[in-house]
Order: sequence, then C-alpha cells, then structure tokens
Amino acid sequence: MHEAEPNDLELMRVRALAIGAQSIGAFALGALAIGALALGVVAVGRLVIGRAKIKHLEIDELVVNRLRVKDSLEIPHD
Repeated sequence: MHEAEPNDLELMRVRALAIGAQSIGAFALGALAIGALALGVVAVGRLVIGRAKIKHLEIDELVVNRLRVKDSLEIPHD
C-alpha cells in the first residue's frame, strides 16, 4: 500500500491556499481599479459642472452688461 506522504498533502494544501490567495488578490486589485476609475469619473464630472457654472455666470454677466448699455442708450421720455 502506498499512502501519500504528509509532505505531499501539505504541499497540495499550500498550493490550494496560494491559488485562493491569488484569486482574492486579483479581486482586490480589480476592486481598486474600479474604485480609482469611479473617482476619476467623479472628478471629471465635478470639473465639467464647475466649468459649466462659470460659463453660465459669464453669460449672465454679459446679459446684465448688455441690459445696462441698452438702458443707458435709451432716450428718456419727459
């Protein structure tokens, strides 16, 4: 009868644990990559929103200035 030596069983157990650890590590790295991507999307979104607000304020300022000029050019009706 040939029985597996304890060293062979231990080696198989260590290999199984290593494969499991690699799988968990790969999953963790994937989760980190997805998290970094999400943070990048949020940062770009905030940048775009900020620029849109600035553009909107610039347009509002142009409209106000145009109305001021128009009011100053009107001839008063006495």
